[in-house]
Amino acid sequence: MRRLAVIGIVGISVIGVSCAKAQQVPNAPSTSTSATANGTQNFLERWVEFYSKDWKGAAAVGPAAARRGLPSPLSSPPFPNSDWSYGGSPTIGESDGNVYPLQTAIDGATRRTKVYGWIEPTANVTTSRDRNYPETNDIYSNRVELGQAVLYVERLPDSVQRDHIDWGFHLTGFFGTDYRSTTNKGYFSSQLLDHDRQYGFDPVLEYVDVYFPHVAKGMNVRAGRFISIPGIEAQLTPNNYIFSHSLLYAVDPFTDTGVLATIQANDRWVVQVGISGSHDVALWTEDAKPSFMGCMSYTTTSVNDNFYLCANGINDGKYAFNNLQMYDSTWYHKFGSTWHMATEMYAMYQRDVPSVTGSIAPEKGTNGANCRPGLQTCLAPEWAMVNYINKQLSPHDFASFRSDFLNDKKGQRTGYATKYSEATLMLSHWVGSTVQIRPELRFDHAWDRKAYDKGTRTNQLTFATDIIFHF
Repeated sequence: MRRLAVIGIVGISVIGVSCAKAQQVPNAPSTSTSATANGTQNFLERWVEFYSKDWKGAAAVGPAAARRGLPSPLSSPPFPNSDWSYGGSPTIGESDGNVYPLQTAIDGATRRTKVYGWIEPTANVTTSRDRNYPETNDIYSNRVELGQAVLYVERLPDSVQRDHIDWGFHLTGFFGTDYRSTTNKGYFSSQLLDHDRQYGFDPVLEYVDVYFPHVAKGMNVRAGRFISIPGIEAQLTPNNYIFSHSLLYAVDPFTDTGVLATIQANDRWVVQVGISGSHDVALWTEDAKPSFMGCMSYTTTSVNDNFYLCANGINDGKYAFNNLQMYDSTWYHKFGSTWHMATEMYAMYQRDVPSVTGSIAPEKGTNGANCRPGLQTCLAPEWAMVNYINKQLSPHDFASFRSDFLNDKKGQRTGYATKYSEATLMLSHWVGSTVQIRPELRFDHAWDRKAYDKGTRTNQLTFATDIIFHF
């Protein structure tokens, strides 16, 4: 899952660039100093100076970025997002005030088109011997590895103004072990489906945005490949509370290719309608088929609550590569100035999934279903829910506790027909606003049969951490 919001650097919030979370940018750093230095310093000196000031807390702070609508409920950093947001669009009514180390070194952060990204090394120690399935993001057991090395090129449309049509675009280069959680059939998918490589490359996101200011209070139309729109978590690691992903996230859709309109009806209501070629498949593959996407987001005037309901990838539901029929709901609630929670639940299914005991082979890269004896195919449903409790400890620190449950009724998503649960405790610490460290302790349990460590264990205990270095 699903939603992409990218951390703004040097004490600024998160701006959504793909199918999610565009955020307010309070106290954005002033670009005037960098622009002035541009004439007297070379590229490397400007880059080094950026980090030096950031880590010392000496970066110049400019005025808050322009914004219309409700205020942001959270601080980012330390949290990955400052708003209760929606997928498939930059948050309408929020400007791009983000300033990044690389772009500042290139041109003093004076242009709307920006180049930036991050590098994420990871490490884990676990009771499993080979792979930590169905856990994701630290799939390989007892390893130090490169989870993600990501480069973005983007331009966000100006959706604060109401005068003229504006546009934006986004391109991504993504390398690391986490390509397993973004691969679409038809996009360099042979790396995973044919060769099961540890490391791989995926373009992940390629789309254009067009903003129409005179439709309701603003409408953004996105066309291209983007993150599947519902949910709390996202493939791009800075967008998540916790380094590892929930079980709920591990088995749902990842990216879609299509067209999505996001309409801000008023400050509280957002409506989304679109069509895709189904989940995790390129439009030129035999698995692509027209599929409906529709969501509604409601935020209370107090901004203490947000409700986001989605029907995602709806078509005839017949078995194909990740042709999941998904109905998803998310609830965010803020308890006070430092506590909030995020809760998500979904139900998914596919029809006519080949039986693991039948004569019909499932598609490469997918699992069959544990159907009743004698059946060649059957309905394969699953449902899941996850809850995060988050506590801000300081401007640079927060703690998060996640509890998670997945019922893979026919085993089509994980390979084992069982109920799963997991609980994870994590502490996040920021060095300035360009380096984030997230150690965690996680316990997984399979309730009906052994499903961990290649079906030899019912439990899995993992200590893991990552470091996200933004550039």
